[in-house]
Amino acid sequence: MMLRSLSSDFLKIRRKGIWFLIFLAPIGLVAMQALNFGLRLDYLKGQYAGHLWEGLIDNVADFVPIALYLGVTLVSSLVANVEHQTSSWKQLLALPISRTAVFSAKFTLCFLLLTVSCLLLPIGTALLGLALGFGTDIPVETLVKVGFLPFLGALPLLALQLWLSLTFRNQSLPVSLGVALALISPFASQLSEFFPLNWPRFSYEGPHAEWFIGAGVVTGFLIMFMGLMHFNRKDVD
Repeated sequence: MMLRSLSSDFLKIRRKGIWFLIFLAPIGLVAMQALNFGLRLDYLKGQYAGHLWEGLIDNVADFVPIALYLGVTLVSSLVANVEHQTSSWKQLLALPISRTAVFSAKFTLCFLLLTVSCLLLPIGTALLGLALGFGTDIPVETLVKVGFLPFLGALPLLALQLWLSLTFRNQSLPVSLGVALALISPFASQLSEFFPLNWPRFSYEGPHAEWFIGAGVVTGFLIMFMGLMHFNRKDVD
């Protein structure tokens, strides 16, 4: 049932602008670094002499957490808004499909959409490095890590945002919360590395990245489970 619901959700998001957002985020990050390196190429080549690829990846990685928080917020809101805008919750839940399948399908949809975005980021970064003449010795493993590991650390926010977006017809609360967290996330580095807003960064950086990956995955699924329990019991308009 979940797969049938997921297939239906993919059809519903056509012409909703979600795919544009999925492509915009990684392309925007890469374009920003293209401008950064294009304007200061000689200086940055001197600064990162001998490890140009690492310098490029580090510059991209600095902006990945804030992009993730914004992406998670907007994707969750847009996916939930498909039902809110058409007031179709009662019709959807009257179908012979469980609420668990409906909620799980929407979480899976958000996860897959953001996974596509995370895949495009290392591809775009690799193409930028090649265009800048950094050589063909591409650090594929590092690129994949910076693309996907921070996302695993951000799973708690994905679960929370989807829960809130499905709960509230007015999306101002979940969107405002997500934007606020994105804006304050760069300053969270001054707090403990175990502060949840730091999990995406330390899922990629640091000697104990596996701790933060595990914390993100476990906490994300705990919040998703709580959201699922609430969704199964709530009345719909």
